[in-house]
Amino acid sequence: MAEAPSATAPVSEVAVPTTAARTTPNGRSKTTPTPGRESQPTPLGSPAPVSTRSDSYAFLGLPDLKQGTVAYDPCRPIHYVTRAANSPEGGHEMINEGFNELSRVTGLQFINDGETLEAPSEQRPMYQPDSYGDRWAPILVAWSNSDESPRLSREQSGNRFTEALGYAGSRAVSPSTKDRYVYVTGQVVLNTPALAEASAVEGPTLTPSVIAHELAHLVGLDHVDDPTQLMYPESSHQRPTYADGDLTGLAALGRGTCSPGL
Repeated sequence: MAEAPSATAPVSEVAVPTTAARTTPNGRSKTTPTPGRESQPTPLGSPAPVSTRSDSYAFLGLPDLKQGTVAYDPCRPIHYVTRAANSPEGGHEMINEGFNELSRVTGLQFINDGETLEAPSEQRPMYQPDSYGDRWAPILVAWSNSDESPRLSREQSGNRFTEALGYAGSRAVSPSTKDRYVYVTGQVVLNTPALAEASAVEGPTLTPSVIAHELAHLVGLDHVDDPTQLMYPESSHQRPTYADGDLTGLAALGRGTCSPGL
């Protein structure tokens, strides 16, 4: 993301988000929670008005299923937990502030369920009743490093190095083969050492902007080629908050489908 002064110095990038899992629940009593938990008949909130709309946004979607937009259910709260290990000073507050802003711009309602000992995993189960009860597992936010999370590893291309400051993604489920896919849980993984190194160059606003970027991936925004948007894949302290395109896309993602069958 953030380009350093010389060609041989490291360049940090936000990693491409994880692909949504396309799963239709079977055998609910064993592999998925009882449907309808906390579901309400109407959305719990509304996206903030977008003063200046822009087309500079993109959705992750499920192109192979011809579903261009995948979103969380706006008619139930979305829970998240944070693993405190490896957290920088003020990390807890930055995560909560990031979710608060995401809630404001999407209308989605996020609930902080506190801390967890769960580690990030590429194969994280969507349903963990022994840890979280009869519900979809809450979103996991974890401060990590490249030793624990290989996707954060530094890579070399010629005389340039790239390093992921974080990655995020959600997993989608459909109540039946006739219904749309809806996100039910996800995870955000942040590279603590790389963020500390990059922040020393770019300043203290970098980490909150990376968190905001990854949270937007979490709810379904993809990268864009417009460097004025926060969803541009390279970091910069000059883009600390969501811009017009980001806000337009996030507002649309806040108007997802109510899915009481999940």
